[in-house]
Amino acid sequence: MKKIVLIIIGVAFLAFLGWRIISLISGSQESMMEGRGQAQTVAVETADAGLKPIKEIREFTGTVYPIYKYIIAPKTSGRVVEITKRIGDWVNKGEIIARLDNDEYQQAVLQAEANLKIAKASLNEAESQFELARQELERERSLQEKGIASSSELDTASTNYDAKKSGLELARAQVEQSEASLKSAQIRLNYTVLTSTEPGYIGERYVDEGNLLSTNSPLVSIIGIDTVIVQATIIEKDYGRIKVGQPAEIIVDAFPDTTFAGTVARIAPVLEEASRVAKVELEVNNSDRLLKPGMFARISVVLQEKALAQVVPNEALVKSSGREAVFIVEKDPVSGGNIARRYDVETGISTNTETEIISPEIKGPVVVLGQHLLQDGGSVTLSGGADASPSVAPAGESSEPNRGRGL
Repeated sequence: MKKIVLIIIGVAFLAFLGWRIISLISGSQESMMEGRGQAQTVAVETADAGLKPIKEIREFTGTVYPIYKYIIAPKTSGRVVEITKRIGDWVNKGEIIARLDNDEYQQAVLQAEANLKIAKASLNEAESQFELARQELERERSLQEKGIASSSELDTASTNYDAKKSGLELARAQVEQSEASLKSAQIRLNYTVLTSTEPGYIGERYVDEGNLLSTNSPLVSIIGIDTVIVQATIIEKDYGRIKVGQPAEIIVDAFPDTTFAGTVARIAPVLEEASRVAKVELEVNNSDRLLKPGMFARISVVLQEKALAQVVPNEALVKSSGREAVFIVEKDPVSGGNIARRYDVETGISTNTETEIISPEIKGPVVVLGQHLLQDGGSVTLSGGADASPSVAPAGESSEPNRGRGL
């Protein structure tokens, strides 16, 4: 009897426990259904789309270089006796920069001039002897025709003529040789005077007076900075978008409030294999000579621009499955409240803060905060209690929202 009572109590307890579990599960499901049945309202912040100019700009860093730079160096060895310029001095084309000790070279010129005089005197003597030999040969030929001179006398006169002719040619060659030696000596003497080939500033001065220089030892450098080159590197991604002739703006730390206008002048035809970057050169007019070689430059290149475009803040864009969209706040025609509609968009130029919307035309506020909680057609409340614009429609369509664009 006691055993039967315990069994009955156990069965009753299990029945009660099962009923309780079923009640709890049913209550939870009802609560979830009630929660789903109620429309969730999301608080969002919005911004207006606007028409304004927009530019797509790429920023790079680079270094300023002179438009040209060359080194003044002697073509002969010698001791420096004078340097007329110091760092920063202006140099005109053909102006004397330095002089080397030229005593030895002047003596070489004097010796070459003396050798030339000797050669010319020898030439005069050879010409006189040749003329006498020619006259003697003509006389012997005339006498032989008359039967007065013998053949041996004619042969002797002919041989003497040939010898004097060879001596004349040798004397002429010696004159030419002496003239060439004199010219070489004068050139070497001119090497002791160093002049500039192009105008510019003295960039560096490597030696002082008294230094003994060997051939091609650097003396000073001269740079031209009326126009400067700004050299930068671009990555492979931007290589196809940078074109010769594109305008650019340059800023340097020395003049942070001044913007220098430049132009893309040259683009390297190859990318460096190790870094996958290519060199780009921009030319900048530097008539005021503020930019100096070696300055660090920040470069902004305008890739494309539009005078008037429909733009929205970058925060308004949402991406899903590789497509871009925006949420636009509209008035619900049934309830009169604010709802968010999602529209796929075609984007254009993009900056750090704004993006061009090519299509559709946007006529209402776009959601810039809270869109990650939104679904197409969801109820929203605007920050600050603002109201949505009365209608939103793509260009050329009616004011009825384009349901085909919503997801």
